Amino acid sequence: MIIAVSALLILTSAALVLLVLLHKGKGGGLSDLFGGGVTSNLGGSSIAERNLDRITIGVGLVWITCVVGLGLLYKLG
Repeated sequence: MIIAVSALLILTSAALVLLVLLHKGKGGGLSDLFGGGVTSNLGGSSIAERNLDRITIGVGLVWITCVVGLGLLYKLG
């Protein structure tokens, strides 16, 4: 069981990194360093951006559950 949860934790960690990197920069941070500041805002976030937010939150919740579950599995033996 520990191996399965560890594998899921590794997969969700990689997915979370990729999903966060896919988000559009909001400006004022490191995204401006790489040319993210030249884009124009055309009236808020698109449907794709909102879906990306939802997927990122879902994967984040799975990641947190894996971390807590793995801690409990190690504690219980």
